[in-house]
Amino acid sequence: MSETAENLYRALVVERARRPLHAGEVEAADGAADGSNPLCGDRVHVTLRRGDDSRLAEIRHATRGCAICIASADLMAESATGLDDAGLSALWHRFEALLRDGEAGLGREDGAALGLLNAFADLHEYRSRRKCATLPWSALLAAAGTGEGS
Repeated sequence: MSETAENLYRALVVERARRPLHAGEVEAADGAADGSNPLCGDRVHVTLRRGDDSRLAEIRHATRGCAICIASADLMAESATGLDDAGLSALWHRFEALLRDGEAGLGREDGAALGLLNAFADLHEYRSRRKCATLPWSALLAAAGTGEGS
């Protein structure tokens, strides 16, 4: 990744942590779940609503924690909206691979599918911060009832 792209991704994480676009709670939610990391104090509450086609029509989060956790929750909500359970599962597995392996573990198609979530690629070098990025996903997967998560 070029230095320019890395700087843009860092700026995106900071911006979404300061001003999340998907913060709040879904009214008449079909699912809700909480996640917490007592070691660092991150906490997240995810609510979701499904459309008539069973796709995720709306996802909101209430997150208190570090910039990585808040930004991950916000970009997750944006990226997962519109997906069915199979699509959500595929996105989660791509994101998990990104955090584990960085770009090296992803094919071109997987990296493109992650879109803005590529902002977290550098976390593969910081094992202790991966939980910050995956905590919102654990809550979303629980709220969606997929039986997956970290």
